Amino acid sequence: MNGKTVLILGGGIGGLVAANELRRLLPNEHRIVLVEKNSRHAFAPSFLWLMTGDRQPGQITRDVRQLVRPGVELILAEAQAIDLSNRCVQTSVQTINYDYLIVALGAELAPGAIPGLAESAQTYYTFDGAAKLRDALQNFAGGKVAVIVSSLPYKCPGAPHEGAMLIANTLHQRGLSDKVEVHLFTPEPQPMPVAGPALGDAVKQMLSDRGVAFHPLHKLTQVDSTAHELAFEGRESFRYDLLVAIPPHRGPRIAQEGGMTNEAGWIPVDRTTLQTKHENVYAIGDATAISIPGRWKPDVPMMLPKAGVFAHAQAEVVVRRIAAEIAGTSGRDNFPGIGYCMLEAGESLAGFAYGNFFAEPSPQIELHKMGKSWHLGKVLFEQWWLSPYGLKRETLRLALSLGGRTLGIPISI
Repeated sequence: MNGKTVLILGGGIGGLVAANELRRLLPNEHRIVLVEKNSRHAFAPSFLWLMTGDRQPGQITRDVRQLVRPGVELILAEAQAIDLSNRCVQTSVQTINYDYLIVALGAELAPGAIPGLAESAQTYYTFDGAAKLRDALQNFAGGKVAVIVSSLPYKCPGAPHEGAMLIANTLHQRGLSDKVEVHLFTPEPQPMPVAGPALGDAVKQMLSDRGVAFHPLHKLTQVDSTAHELAFEGRESFRYDLLVAIPPHRGPRIAQEGGMTNEAGWIPVDRTTLQTKHENVYAIGDATAISIPGRWKPDVPMMLPKAGVFAHAQAEVVVRRIAAEIAGTSGRDNFPGIGYCMLEAGESLAGFAYGNFFAEPSPQIELHKMGKSWHLGKVLFEQWWLSPYGLKRETLRLALSLGGRTLGIPISI
């Protein structure tokens, strides 16, 4: 058998899972190549805890070399161009030929897409931004905090609501409850609309219980950094003292330039196989565009949310499909559209949403009652993800799997 080369672009959640699982499943004559531009891996789900001061920077970062299995070829470089015709990728250090390509480059943040936003807003959607916001919250003396979803789509559908609640809790712990207002603005009609009205109402209640004012259907048009004022389409403006933004997102530039994306800049894939329209080329995670059944208008589909849990599961499906094809076996896994999300609310409490996003006639998602166990589950997952391969990592994996089975949640790690 001639050895094959599987090339993975991007060392986030999806890319790391794909590289590590491929190395586990395929014989050593096959090359597994992972291209990642950052030598330090920052665990994005923990950025909220960095913002609140519950984590220090070193606790949520690792040298990316610690997180890949032996036998994975890690190339620290930036992917610069995808040549689908010649089956190669140009990076900042070399050109790499491939037999199979997995694009796991995630979404790029584009705060400059809205006038005034980049120079006005803090954010917890980046590692550096979360650390900077932590300092801003510690120095905040009072006033109006505006947390704003600046545009759609964005990754991690629960993060705006978590962020608003955690900011409110952080300022409450500093004794500023009577001096602070926390407002959450979004262009969406409700929290996490893909999950349905019942879950949306439950999240609104969580926000209200923590003193967060929720403002749906507010589409941001510009920010006046001098006047500290937000302008909305067809709505009254709002003056803030501290602005925290979920920045605009866009698809990977090199995927657009390589002719892989739709008009919106995202990569369309088969929703069950994750294959693009190009042979032996897959895309997973935030970079993709996956239609799911409409909820309010059956003939108008929604899009699968962008979240790490989906990138993880999609990577496992793609890996098993590639491994089966290389081995010449008949097994072909499909992505089932199952997902879940912990909603951090502060004080070691979290809610838990779980369900089938591919269900007909519309996604079936349930929000479980808040409790400390969901928060603990996220802490254990964080520790597992950031642990190098060895006994500790395996022990944490077994603990998470046992907890999932106990709660009736099929967690695959």
